[in-house]
Amino acid sequence: MDNKKVRIGCASGFWGDTSTAAKQLVDKASLDYLVFDFLSEVTMSILARSKLKNSKMGYAIDFVDQIKPLLKNIKNQKIRIITNAGGINPHSCEQALKQEAKQLGLKLNIAIIEGDDILSELPTLQKQKIKEMEKNLFLPDSCISINAYLGASGIVKALDEGADIVITGRVVDSALVLGPLMHEYRWKISDYDLLSAGSLAGHIIECGAQCTGGNYTDWKKVKGFENMGFPFVDVFSNGNFIVSKPKGTGGMVTFGTVAEQLLYEIGNPSEYILPDVICDFSEVKIEETGPDLVSVKGAKGFPPTKYYKNSATYMDGYRAIGTLVIGGKDAFKKGEVIANAVIKKCSSIFNENKIGNFSNSSFDIIGSNSIYGPEKNDVNTKEIVLRIVASHPIKQALIIFSKELAQAVTGMTAGVINYLGGRPRVSPSIHLFSFLLPKNQIKIKMIMNKKVVSIPYDIPEESKREQESFSSKTKKILSKKDYLLPLINLAYARSGDKGNHANIGIIARQKDYFNFIDNELNPSTISQFFSHVVQGDVLKWVLPGINGLNFLLKNSLGGGGMASFNIDPQGKSYAQQILEYPIPVTKKIFDQFQNENKE
Repeated sequence: MDNKKVRIGCASGFWGDTSTAAKQLVDKASLDYLVFDFLSEVTMSILARSKLKNSKMGYAIDFVDQIKPLLKNIKNQKIRIITNAGGINPHSCEQALKQEAKQLGLKLNIAIIEGDDILSELPTLQKQKIKEMEKNLFLPDSCISINAYLGASGIVKALDEGADIVITGRVVDSALVLGPLMHEYRWKISDYDLLSAGSLAGHIIECGAQCTGGNYTDWKKVKGFENMGFPFVDVFSNGNFIVSKPKGTGGMVTFGTVAEQLLYEIGNPSEYILPDVICDFSEVKIEETGPDLVSVKGAKGFPPTKYYKNSATYMDGYRAIGTLVIGGKDAFKKGEVIANAVIKKCSSIFNENKIGNFSNSSFDIIGSNSIYGPEKNDVNTKEIVLRIVASHPIKQALIIFSKELAQAVTGMTAGVINYLGGRPRVSPSIHLFSFLLPKNQIKIKMIMNKKVVSIPYDIPEESKREQESFSSKTKKILSKKDYLLPLINLAYARSGDKGNHANIGIIARQKDYFNFIDNELNPSTISQFFSHVVQGDVLKWVLPGINGLNFLLKNSLGGGGMASFNIDPQGKSYAQQILEYPIPVTKKIFDQFQNENKE
């Protein structure tokens, strides 16, 4: 194997991530490339609204703020930067960065990738009668943003042309890492196994500290949260890579931290669809090779589809969220009484003013185990936060709601302590609309130093793979319901969202535990356990390479993301809930844990 390696670090997993990661990685990681991921559907709608107010806005200003004090060091170390901070307005992002570089006396080749923003094509798309991917809905008129999820092709071209910094709009997160790898190793667009491996490297580090101990099942073992290490990967020409973090930083890089991130929000691990490749991660191997060193290998790839996934955000009325802190005996009941009274009173006022009722309204009693469903509520808790969410087509109606919630402080039950964050703020109700478009309908360009290069569309090979939604080849094993252990004793788990679907990844701590977990956890038991949220099918996949399972809980997030009224609209707590699930095991394993607890 060629000894060459390419080292890529990730300094941001979302817009609003810590401002210290970039400096940490530039100062301590000896990088070849540094990537920043800022975008989500929510972020795109925020950036679109900011550009409407100010034509020079619409990009992640955090990027420029974080990188400007590091530019000289970055230039001296010859670190190249790739980021999707361009958002809705990559040209303004470029100009702001050029201005900072000029003040420092630095000349930088800054490239822009454009073509993802197709909001101007809304009339054409509506004439095409575009429909949502999973719902029988047509593209609405009130779109705020429409963006295609681009792949790595534009980034590769920019680097080939000598770019020091590449600024994109919407690309799939992993493309920020795949692009430089394709450039460095001259991987071809038909090198599907390599493209899958490079995409996996990007997927592992794209959420920043989530692979270095953040959001980790065994969080009590993690030290140094105040100085979390951000990840970097050393990737070799054959696609194998090693995950690590800078020395002397907090966090940890282990089999568990990396395996959890592997399963994070991927759906079918044998068919993870990206613009450049369809990835099969089911046989991936993860191995600890030293302190904070984890080796990853075994990704397979197949020809991509002929379509880009696109996401539109659109406005559908307004929403407001009010919160009240309530204490004392019967706090739970007080919360219920206040919520019902406020909703009922507002409805009466709306009726009198002939403005129609709420589009939707709901409330939660936070502090009563509400995320576990009504059957598990702790009605005896003496301290709760009442959370009321309401939506309405008319903004004035929610202003009325905001005012009427104030009466609860003095005019309803005893024990109302205060607001959290003051009176509810009325904001646009933003929803997501996802759809597919043929790739030849998206025109991608790379622009650098006034040079404009069109990125050609490459027609992929036909993929004839057939995928099963459920695959479990383990044999039934003998275990007794008398010997039950919570799943957390046997496994790691992490959850997240895919639109309105929740993804739960589970990895056995030891190979010997896998069959017990696999036998007990199936679509039926998962559906029953999450019956308070699941409104669709549950799918299950097996990852033999890491003794893992992945579940997709369809329609379990109350609409998902910006549309959801749920406390947990992204399913972040679902893994924490399933880790309490009792798994039948043999007496030998049960006794092993009992003895460990005695010691």
